[in-house]
Amino acid sequence: MPPALYLIPVTLGETPIEQVLPSFNREVIIKIRHFIVENIRSARRFLRQTDHEFPIDDSTFYEMGKHSDERQFSQYLQPLREGKPVGVISEAGCPAVADPGADIVRIAQREGLRVVPLVGPNSMIMAVMGSGLNGQSFAFNGYLPVEPTDRAKRLKALESRAWTEGQTQLFIETPFRNQKMFQSLLNTLRPQTRLCIAAGITTADEYIRTLHISEWKSTKLPDLSKVPAIFLINK
Repeated sequence: MPPALYLIPVTLGETPIEQVLPSFNREVIIKIRHFIVENIRSARRFLRQTDHEFPIDDSTFYEMGKHSDERQFSQYLQPLREGKPVGVISEAGCPAVADPGADIVRIAQREGLRVVPLVGPNSMIMAVMGSGLNGQSFAFNGYLPVEPTDRAKRLKALESRAWTEGQTQLFIETPFRNQKMFQSLLNTLRPQTRLCIAAGITTADEYIRTLHISEWKSTKLPDLSKVPAIFLINK
């Protein structure tokens, strides 16, 4: 297999692999023995799910810890420099999107090393698809401030952009703070602003619904305290 940095998507939840990942991904994965991963334990589990006989013990794993620096990341790419394929696996979804894998890709691109993104589920794109909001122009804003005043200020700025430019604004939150985010949205945004909540995408508990803020105030929201969610707003 050609040496490259292969960006390997994983499922977004407890979803059968064959439901969201093409068989070609497996053909690539079983030929790789060097993996840069966000979490070694979950990466090993994913590889076993992909192929029950995957040679875990013959593989090398490099972890993208929170305190890893660029020099350490650069060392992880040494097998690729020597002509061996290297895979990048994040905790969920596509690597390098709101993910430390982006730092690995930046180094590879800077050195002219080949980067190959594989097909897989992306919660942001799928949320836009299912929202009914503008899919021609949209922006992902990552995590918003935790402090209530700063968060409200940021939400107002994003809402203003949505109304003046018609651009859909996406953001995420840590699951245990999803309910607080929801309340901030209700308390901060205009009644006529549309809000989509897309949670548990591709899983059995998938929830995607778009309503005006005024309508959300009288709508019961499912428990999202443990479910990854994407929030989208537009006029």
